[in-house]
Amino acid sequence: MSIEGKTLTLAAAKAKALTAFWTFPSILASAIVIAWGAESAQFLVSQALALTLLALIQTLPEFAIEGVIAWRAGQFPTSENIGLMTANFTGALRLLIGLGWPLVYFITVVCNIRKHSLKKLANIKLEQEHSVEVMGLLLPSLYMVVIVLKGTLSLYDLLVLLPLYTIYVLILLRLPPRSQEKVEEVEPVPRFILRQKRWTRNTLVLTCFVVGGTGIMLVAESFLESMLGLATLLGVSSFVFVQWVAPFLSQFPEKISAFYWARTVVKAPISLMNMVSSSIAELTLLVSLIPIVYCISRGGIYTIEFDFHHRVEILLTALQALLGFVLLANLELRWYEALGLFGLWFAQFLYPSIREEILLVYGAWIAIELALAVAGKRRLNAFGEFRRIIRNHILYTK
Repeated sequence: MSIEGKTLTLAAAKAKALTAFWTFPSILASAIVIAWGAESAQFLVSQALALTLLALIQTLPEFAIEGVIAWRAGQFPTSENIGLMTANFTGALRLLIGLGWPLVYFITVVCNIRKHSLKKLANIKLEQEHSVEVMGLLLPSLYMVVIVLKGTLSLYDLLVLLPLYTIYVLILLRLPPRSQEKVEEVEPVPRFILRQKRWTRNTLVLTCFVVGGTGIMLVAESFLESMLGLATLLGVSSFVFVQWVAPFLSQFPEKISAFYWARTVVKAPISLMNMVSSSIAELTLLVSLIPIVYCISRGGIYTIEFDFHHRVEILLTALQALLGFVLLANLELRWYEALGLFGLWFAQFLYPSIREEILLVYGAWIAIELALAVAGKRRLNAFGEFRRIIRNHILYTK
């Protein structure tokens, strides 16, 4: 069955659902193997670059799903198919920030409530170098607002989105790797890898990425089909499946890796940055994929036009991403911010009819945070740290 919504028979749905007994453990194992590779790789390249590579591998199932939907929309360019295409990428992005980021915080609290005081668990403090990922959210999020204003998405938008991601990666390439003094802080498997001789170490890191990535690509379709069977048995509609269920399942590998790190206070920032890296990839590369596949499917250069409903969905996604940027701009995620992000996402999930009201809440929250920054009550530290990184690692050369 395609994810656009053809009805599975009860018997077929049950058969697909049963395959979850092997697809779920396979995806879980693949995600953890990739996490080991990324945790080791941060000592060979910058942590941000390692997490970006991780995010690209983890989001492959999501790219595949969006590609299938965009191809279908190109073959049958109806408003319904355009809507499903919009639903998938907006739902995927809102899940990452509205559900993924808060879950990182809550898992950190739950796993460490007996080890640390509530004061220490009140927020997730980011490191200075994480300002690159935080700043990487800003321009793509703003460009989503541009897409809303013009009401279209075309190949011309790639001239903005792809360079934004390219520049982001080029900056990451110039950042230094983690200090070897922190090797003792990593999990047993990455620590074992890092203690090997250079050739063996590099081979093991690459093997983690290749084996984990291959596992995800081989199992992703079967995993999604098994979850689709479960969704059908539960009576989930095609639109809800495309907007929320399919993106949640396609993001499952990155959630496993992020939650694997979120178990400890020290690695909670890595977990959060894993989610941020995926958000940046989706705001740029995933959105860029849509007009490419759509035009190839239709056999020419066409512009995707969004109606009012589609534009509301995209604007809601853009404002949520901008709010996420503003909240992380002080290089920490506070408990009430995580709770607020989750609450607003959950409200629109339960009551889709109030999405326009949620737009106003997002906008008001952004305005309040910016007003606090102007008044000196909130520090946007990411800007200063980002300038320092650019000065020290990009502009300055020995």
